[in-house]
Amino acid sequence: MDFDMLGLAPRLVNVLKEQGITDPTPIQTQAIPHAMNGRDVMGLAQTGTGKTAAFGLPMINALMKAGVKPSPKTARGLILAPTRELAKQISENLTAYTKGSHLKVALVVGGAGISAQSKRLAGGVDLLVATPGRLIDLIDRRAVRLDETIYLVLDEADQMLDMGFIHALRQIAPLLAKDRQTMMFSATMPKLMAELASTYLKDAVRVQVNPPGQAAKKIAQSVHFVAQAAKTDLLIELLDKHRDELALVFGRTKHGCEKLYKVLENKGFAAASIHGNKSQGQRDRAITAFKAGKVRVLVATDVAARGIDIPDVRHVYNYDMPNVADNYVHRIGRTARAGAEGCAVALVAPDEMIELQDIEKVMKETIPVASGRPWEIKPGQKKRPNGGGGGGRRGGGGGRHASGGKPGGGKPSGGGKPGGGRRRGGGGGRSRAAASA
Repeated sequence: MDFDMLGLAPRLVNVLKEQGITDPTPIQTQAIPHAMNGRDVMGLAQTGTGKTAAFGLPMINALMKAGVKPSPKTARGLILAPTRELAKQISENLTAYTKGSHLKVALVVGGAGISAQSKRLAGGVDLLVATPGRLIDLIDRRAVRLDETIYLVLDEADQMLDMGFIHALRQIAPLLAKDRQTMMFSATMPKLMAELASTYLKDAVRVQVNPPGQAAKKIAQSVHFVAQAAKTDLLIELLDKHRDELALVFGRTKHGCEKLYKVLENKGFAAASIHGNKSQGQRDRAITAFKAGKVRVLVATDVAARGIDIPDVRHVYNYDMPNVADNYVHRIGRTARAGAEGCAVALVAPDEMIELQDIEKVMKETIPVASGRPWEIKPGQKKRPNGGGGGGRRGGGGGRHASGGKPGGGKPSGGGKPGGGRRRGGGGGRSRAAASA
């Protein structure tokens, strides 16, 4: 099947061909026809499967066909994303898709000048990509109104819930046109997502590529059981085996990521870091250098788990295990994009066993063991507190520094065979942190 068969306008299909986009992905094949018919869509697919085109192309097609010029300070379509990086990526893709047309695409996110963004919206835009916090700021300034917005997209809606954006959505939704089409896309489907979908979607069609919470099949996963104090040495050893390939390293805290980045740089790696203490300009420059291959190792908090679409990322390292199990899926989804292959390596300290168990429960699979033995979970052991390292997140707490720190207790248990011998159970509640983007 090609894009012609999905009913898109020939002009739009030609623009895609110019960009080398000829064959729709499974999520695009399933979602686009329903969206073209005006149906609300609930799409479930991992990152890197082409979700932006799945919701973007039907909106662009309809807006091109309508030929209606937006009124001043309005947006015909609104795409909400939880992080600046993801919003920027969506905006760049939509701008490419609308090349040569009369359609205007605007991006509004925190960390950039709000006055310039207000001026950009003054004449009205066709597609507005925004983070919720900055959009509310602009609404409060009366720089934009949403009563003529007839398309709403919630991208990575599950992370919006994790980052505390539900209150922002409740503020924004009543301001939109009542007669509108809504699409929601996510890689995971926690219980609250179902409630969110029932609130914002009407008679929605559910399209699904793989079971929610499962990683792409081309990602080779492995886990090393290692004391916290030994993690940095092991990471350096592993990275040294592929210095010429791009690798993402995820940590929990802003301070920890910065410290780890400096250690790697001192060891001769072309490294950079992005986290909430970096300005938007610094984050953009780091990602640009990473994409160009000038930086080979990017150390990041979960601010980078979504919104980085770099096909050449071959390795993802979970230096610190995420506090929220679903975030693991999004982290490792930065590799094996667009059908490529990739590796995801987890470094698990004794006090991270509950996080590992939660992740395996969500994915419904056991991650193969590369080295070490599973740590014994002590009676009464709980999840670590949230590290508070996501870009601009409020709350959280001080987490473990990136290199060093005492190996949080616990003894290796017997067994140690790949895929077996691991104690199960435990859990702990899902951590939520409010966010400002």
